[in-house]
Amino acid sequence: MLLERLTQAFGVSGFESEVAKIVIEEITGYVDEIITDSLGNVIALKRGSGEHKKNIMVSAHMDEIGFSALKITEDGFVKVKKMGGVSAFTSYMNRVVFKNGIGGIISCTEKIEKIDAADIGKLYVDIGASSKQEAQELVEIGEPACYDSAYRELCNGCVTAKALDDRIGCYIMIEVIKKISEVYNDVYFVFSVQEEVGLVGATVASERITPDIGIALDITGAFDTPDNKEGNTVLGGGAAIKVLDNSVICDPALVGEMVLCAKDGNIPYQRDVLTGGGTDAGAINKSNMGVRACGISIPTRYGHSPHGIVSMRDVDACIALLGVFINRPFKFSDTIRNY
Repeated sequence: MLLERLTQAFGVSGFESEVAKIVIEEITGYVDEIITDSLGNVIALKRGSGEHKKNIMVSAHMDEIGFSALKITEDGFVKVKKMGGVSAFTSYMNRVVFKNGIGGIISCTEKIEKIDAADIGKLYVDIGASSKQEAQELVEIGEPACYDSAYRELCNGCVTAKALDDRIGCYIMIEVIKKISEVYNDVYFVFSVQEEVGLVGATVASERITPDIGIALDITGAFDTPDNKEGNTVLGGGAAIKVLDNSVICDPALVGEMVLCAKDGNIPYQRDVLTGGGTDAGAINKSNMGVRACGISIPTRYGHSPHGIVSMRDVDACIALLGVFINRPFKFSDTIRNY
């Protein structure tokens, strides 16, 4: 299954090549052009046939949060640096695997209840080595590691896996690419790199593409668990149309157009305001002296953990919404807003 292959692939920020290979294999023959830039972004173009077509950039990031080997202790344990928004609490006592295939368990130099979520420096990986020399032969300094957690189907059409942030966005883009034979607009599907460490890939790709419209596909919170009721989006509520987050205030006209698409197509949707974090929309929005940006979000429980959960009903709604939105003729004629 494609989603299982995507989530189980190794792809910590800066090391996304395994994911990129799957993406290219899946979309070859469905797009007019594929390039991989010097950072590793995969950029696929579907040329549009519309009379007043726009350049649209749709971006979902291939990278996942993870770790990098920082130091080997005298007794053979691997101290780590975080790569992206990693929590010590959600990492503790979970399995990780280094890119070279060496596995281990994350533990802590203190009792976990005595540290803060940001105390990554107090974590270490136990790979079973009995000495510093043995560990050094297995794990080099700088070797990246990701969570080691399996893909599982749950009840009510839900799935759990590592790296749903943002392999689920990549999955949605691939499905849209395959389902739509013709498009009105020129659509650049960007499978971006290094989002988790600063929206790096999308920043570079947007400068190359110079889009008229930017769309980010990424996860958002699902505020429906007993400990988290502070937001609007919920699992099973449909595609989440982004209004704003910490990186972007979405273009109101594009948000309105997206809502119309959902209503016209009887696509279940909800509005998404995220109190923390951001997506590739923030990078696109600030590029090229300003680009209209918006986003489609996938409600996710336990994001940035080894075990995220999404509803495939929401995923199907996102696929449907993106498919109709990129085929819409957009009326604005220049890059200057008229008030």
